[in-house]
Amino acid sequence: MQSQSQKRDVETASDLNGRLGLSFSNLSLLTRALTHRSYTNENSAGEDNERLEFLGDAVLDFVVGEWAYHHYPEMPEGHLTKIRSYLVRNERLAEFARKLDLGSALRLGRGETSSGGHARESLLGSAFEAVIGAIYLDSDLDKVKKFLIPLFESVEDRMLDEVEDPKSELQETSQALKLGTPNYRVVSKDGPDHARIYEVEVLIAGEVKGRGTGTSISLAERSAARSALVHFKNLKI
Repeated sequence: MQSQSQKRDVETASDLNGRLGLSFSNLSLLTRALTHRSYTNENSAGEDNERLEFLGDAVLDFVVGEWAYHHYPEMPEGHLTKIRSYLVRNERLAEFARKLDLGSALRLGRGETSSGGHARESLLGSAFEAVIGAIYLDSDLDKVKKFLIPLFESVEDRMLDEVEDPKSELQETSQALKLGTPNYRVVSKDGPDHARIYEVEVLIAGEVKGRGTGTSISLAERSAARSALVHFKNLKI
């Protein structure tokens, strides 16, 4: 017979499972992913989430690397490394956890609860990794990717601002060559609203110097700027 607190915890995991569309077949894995060691210490409630966190960290690292490699086929290794660093740092994982409201489902001991553990960045980031590990064990890598990639895309513009800024670099290059300021224009957009692909040209001194595509105008402009930078670098060879 489950205690009232144990029953409530299972219902919390079940609610989270439904809200996030994870479709766990083994709900105890998700429950464990949400269980901090402070809770198991106080309640003798089985395993905490630290082993799942370990596994989730490894799975996350692989998925981020594979996604970045395929998503940015022209990006050099150094920038790909920066992308991975940006996406796997704990503050980003905690941001994803807040977006999903994982904090409200965490199982914490009384001390952690009273000190604000449900909102603490370190606990949220660890729980997020544990949930990734649980998804992987319950399903497969494809399910993990479906869970993670929309979160990556939700911070893509900010991430690229930190990793690289091809538009600023192109503007500096253009002005150094006394060609004026680059101008961008959308030349086409295809696909349904939820999967729109934009094509953008960048013009310098009235001439098209680069083209690029992306799932937003901002990303397409970045792609066009990178293309134009390649054009100018080739001229110097």
